[in-house]
Amino acid sequence: MNAELDYLQKKNYVAASNPAPRFVSRITKNTYAMVLAGGRGSRLHQLTDWRAKPAVPFGGKFRIIDFVLSNCVNSGIRHIGVATQYKSHSLIQHIQRGWSFLNGQLGEFVDLLPAQQRVSEEYWYKGTADAVFQNLDILRTSNPDFVLILAGDHVYKMDYGKLLAFHVDNKADMTVACLEVPIAEAPAFGVMGVDENSRVVEFAEKPANPASILGKPDKSLASMGIYVFNTKFLFEQLIRDADDKHSSHDFGKDLIPYMIEKYHVFAQSFAQSCVGVGADNLPYWRDVGTIDSYWEANMELTKVIPDLNMYDQEWPIWTHQEQLPPAKFVFDEDGRRGMAIDSLVSGGCIVSGSTVRRSLLFSDVRVNGYCNIEDSVLLPNVNVGSDVTLKRVIVDKNCEIPDGLVVGVNPEEDRKRFHVSPNGVTLITPEMLGQMTHQFR
Repeated sequence: MNAELDYLQKKNYVAASNPAPRFVSRITKNTYAMVLAGGRGSRLHQLTDWRAKPAVPFGGKFRIIDFVLSNCVNSGIRHIGVATQYKSHSLIQHIQRGWSFLNGQLGEFVDLLPAQQRVSEEYWYKGTADAVFQNLDILRTSNPDFVLILAGDHVYKMDYGKLLAFHVDNKADMTVACLEVPIAEAPAFGVMGVDENSRVVEFAEKPANPASILGKPDKSLASMGIYVFNTKFLFEQLIRDADDKHSSHDFGKDLIPYMIEKYHVFAQSFAQSCVGVGADNLPYWRDVGTIDSYWEANMELTKVIPDLNMYDQEWPIWTHQEQLPPAKFVFDEDGRRGMAIDSLVSGGCIVSGSTVRRSLLFSDVRVNGYCNIEDSVLLPNVNVGSDVTLKRVIVDKNCEIPDGLVVGVNPEEDRKRFHVSPNGVTLITPEMLGQMTHQFR
């Protein structure tokens, strides 16, 4: 750890009485995290008609963006900017309500950075690199030693302090966090090639024939879209890229290929910095970017021992805590018993004489009598009428499910009214139900 100690000594972070400092927390203290949260997430179809993908509810009470923000806070990073763009109202509202606990008097903050045409009156954010470039003045004001670039639309737990320590230890200009993926899935990612010292020697963005990992012919090393930069170096590269008229101003497509031959670019395996692993002993990371993957990731949480540990008090997931009464289950008669089995049920829910199996009920869900809910995800403020059957269904926020509705039994009939995914998951939204609603989401 000589590099970290050298860094700390230069910054006067090492106390004379403490020869073995907690270098990770000291380094993260002088890191600015830029969360790119402007994406629509069009593969989620109508689920993102009125919200950006990072604002989509997940896990019974959270939003997707809560995971990356919790990783920052738990890692000791308290200088955070969130760049927003597409239909950002609910995302901005959630951050204002749920992340205001950071103490501005101590220099802690989550800055909201909506696209404002700060650099040019002709363009909004044109790419991932441009989103950071358009906020260079804000980064300069914070004057961090390192800038951590993060995507706001993935579900995982990661100690960014370990990634930053790796970056410092290798005297890197840039470090990329990487995930081992099956080679068949690698064409959806940017694929890294590294030498024996973890230095990046080649990179291909979404290659048709991805390279495999040395000694693991069935695996590829994929970029997670998580980057660490020395601040001065980042500024230089962003300004150079902004002047390049042929660039698409994207980290994966433009900056990384340019830098690997000229500068010290390293890759760290996610296994070295992940927090917790699943039952298969693999690091937990999910891109919930499709209806099927979103449904599957939520369903995994209903297992007896889920791969994602949301009950870890040492690495909690923070979110907006609504003031709601406890969940309630009423009636205990044959055929009319209020109960939930292998399910997650949030505050404010009432299950009245109905059965819920392997499902997630977000806050303020009402399930009226004689219903059967299986393998389903019901987002906040859903009201389910009587005699309803829902199987393998995602119900969007504020839906009023009419009495007697049956969904998930006849896919052909469901396709006439709702969106049915390739794997047979049905998405129901208020608009599909013919509701005229203008409520903010």
